[in-house]
Amino acid sequence: MRKYVLDIDARILELLGPNLYTNIYYVLAELIANAYDADAKNVYIISNKDDIRVEDDGHGMSYKKGEVDKYLKVAAISRSSENDSFTKSGTRRKMGRKGVGKLAALSVSENVDIMTISNGEKSGFILTRRPSSGNKLKEISESEINFIYVKNHGSAVVMRNPEYRLHNTLDSVKRNLLKIFPLVNSDFKIHIIRSGEKEIVINKFDENVMNELCALITFGRKFVPLGKLVPVVYKNKQTELVEAKNKKTILLTLKDINGKEHEYNMDILGWIGTYTSTRGRKSEITDFPDNFISLFSNQKLGEFNVLPVIGQNKLNEVYVVGQLHIDLFELSELPDMALSNRQGYKTDDLRYIKAMEFLRTELLPEILKKRELFTDLNKEKKKKEKMVADLEEEEKLKKSIDEFRENTAIELSSEITELGIEIPQEQLKTMLVKYINENSKFLGLKQIVDSNKKKILISQTSSDKSFSDIIFQMLLFNDIPAEDILYTNCDDEICRVPEGVSIYEYLREFFVKSYSDQLIYVLFITSENTKKSWGAITEVGAAWITQIDHKIFNISPFRPEHPLDDEAQWQSTNSDKNGELWMNPPNADILCRKIEDVCDKLGYKKKDRKTNNAYLKTLVQVRS
Repeated sequence: MRKYVLDIDARILELLGPNLYTNIYYVLAELIANAYDADAKNVYIISNKDDIRVEDDGHGMSYKKGEVDKYLKVAAISRSSENDSFTKSGTRRKMGRKGVGKLAALSVSENVDIMTISNGEKSGFILTRRPSSGNKLKEISESEINFIYVKNHGSAVVMRNPEYRLHNTLDSVKRNLLKIFPLVNSDFKIHIIRSGEKEIVINKFDENVMNELCALITFGRKFVPLGKLVPVVYKNKQTELVEAKNKKTILLTLKDINGKEHEYNMDILGWIGTYTSTRGRKSEITDFPDNFISLFSNQKLGEFNVLPVIGQNKLNEVYVVGQLHIDLFELSELPDMALSNRQGYKTDDLRYIKAMEFLRTELLPEILKKRELFTDLNKEKKKKEKMVADLEEEEKLKKSIDEFRENTAIELSSEITELGIEIPQEQLKTMLVKYINENSKFLGLKQIVDSNKKKILISQTSSDKSFSDIIFQMLLFNDIPAEDILYTNCDDEICRVPEGVSIYEYLREFFVKSYSDQLIYVLFITSENTKKSWGAITEVGAAWITQIDHKIFNISPFRPEHPLDDEAQWQSTNSDKNGELWMNPPNADILCRKIEDVCDKLGYKKKDRKTNNAYLKTLVQVRS
């Protein structure tokens, strides 16, 4: 009988080692994971001039008990069932599975010292890309086996003359490690050490990120406490911005490694949030961006960033950050779906497909909606602050001008009387006040106040929003800034009334004359709904009392009446049985003319009639 034996040359290490990992932090993550699987409490990453050393205080390996020999079996499966999925202590799930993580250090150095001690028994050898004949590795004598932090048990991996270096600052090293290995706490600490610099100990992940967020969604009881670390900016909206959910479970039917079909619950835990700001994040270049959604399984990084896979290239996606844990990806009895370099998963695996589907269609849109809420609240806060500041400024101006008028009139009338001109001082004072009032506009103060005020009010009911939106879009098309328009049902928050401010209180600032004589220009959207809206009727009354300029855009069959200027021509629009709006060409032309007239009266640069008519047809049907 013929025999067929697979003979793998040790040179595979020379070919595979340098190409297995593309980033030193992925290499460190593998070495840290090995320490975790060895039940270590501490991992020490020591960056020296000629080497990078990783030590841990785990169990270490015994040569006599065959543990070193087991370590040297490359690609030996470390777990294939639930029974062998836990570490020696039985308290941690193993991260390793493929048996190739031990080669990670060869991506950094051609020769790597492996030293270990178990209950006082020392062992050591040089792992190399080019083993000698018989695949033998050079032994490190016991006298040369030394540790910096390890005592009676643990291991050390020393990457000599590394081809890659850690970042210049330890803070950057810390940030990079936390992104790909967040499993740090009081029971598992990472120490980063460089000679001449203060040691950094990483024993917390959450506070470093949560303090920078404005919105958060957590999945699973374990992650609920993270919500308390997110700063409270808007107390009455915090429960909408920060939400704790139960784990997300997706039922799947999968085949195990033996080909048998079973039903499995794919549980998704973890968190996703959005940064308050991205300002300053690019000032310090690190190996990993701050904007990512990472996937972990059994606490180990599987894919750093799936945001490009699930995202829609929307501008606000730059604020998103998250870490999700899906242990079914690494369930021992299921086929291995992780790529060898721990930098991704097989994208055709049903587990991956269903997870991406959930992230893309549900989770990402939900967190972006919370980010939009925070943005709206920010705008409302700034708008309210500006409104208060504007009123205070105007009050100061009024007071200053009143004092100027009074003092100037008194002083001039007194001087004129001293010159012997016989005019009663009170009469002279009245005359001077009159002329000062008439000419005070040339001081430029009126323009300062006017610039802070809204210019146009779209008076409407919520039921007529579709028509109001057409008028709003036509104003914007004619280069009228959204911030100059007050439109309470607008989709753009900048046009709405600030949160917590009454519409009537807000309008009073525009309908009642102040030092400025600029009055808001009102565009009335009228229909059968107008008669049913107390707010719309109030605005009509206010416009009539103050004699404010206005234009009427009407939906038939309603007929505008006094006190509106019903003698002037209004624009008329029709609505069919389905509520769809349409207008004939003459009324389309009238609408454009009225928009252009508003631009002329308020000093905005308008589009020509042909261009406006063409754009209007993209917003509403124009039927002959």
